[in-house]
Amino acid sequence: MIAIIDYGMGNLRSVEKGFLKVGVDVTVTNKPDVVKKADAVVLPGVGAFKDCMRELTDLHLIDAVVKAVKDGKPYLGICLGFQVLFSESEEFGKCGGLDVLRGKVVRFNFGDQKLSTLNSQLSTLKVPHMGWNEIKIQKDNPLFKGIPDKSYFYFVHSFYVVPEDNAIIAATTDYGIEFTSSVWKDNIFAVQFHPEKSQAVGLRVLKNFGEIVRKGL
Repeated sequence: MIAIIDYGMGNLRSVEKGFLKVGVDVTVTNKPDVVKKADAVVLPGVGAFKDCMRELTDLHLIDAVVKAVKDGKPYLGICLGFQVLFSESEEFGKCGGLDVLRGKVVRFNFGDQKLSTLNSQLSTLKVPHMGWNEIKIQKDNPLFKGIPDKSYFYFVHSFYVVPEDNAIIAATTDYGIEFTSSVWKDNIFAVQFHPEKSQAVGLRVLKNFGEIVRKGL
């Protein structure tokens, strides 16, 4: 059983429908006991880092999520569910994360600096980073099985992660700077983009995660 964690933030139903469309059964829950019994955990979400941590705390879900990861259960973090894996975020002042992975979450800060965009035209890049962008796969990753390098996925975010350990970086994306758009470490898979909004390639990511859970790591 794959548990999609409902902490009151994000488009959970879109993620649920994406999994169901590729034949992967999931359960949406905000119950710690259900998360603890699950075979795998998916943490999606959009919004503020601090709000996410507060809601996870109030629902007594933090221990359940961290225990699932430490027990080796497959974990898929999407967008905010990717960022909260790390030690801290600078959003609205410093806020501690789950600290499962060492690193921090920082804001895109282009100001008025002119930078080359992906279509090679000079313009001021906007924050949030919103829309389709390509990923550069940095290492073989079962989550990206069958997905070509430089495939396009849908992004919506103002902050990005800076891991302390570059070895966990699975993919990067260019938006004025080259930032980490996916990580993979053991049973931890996480992406900054939204697979549930990324059409065929996004559905392939969800299907691949289902296969990872079914076959075991």
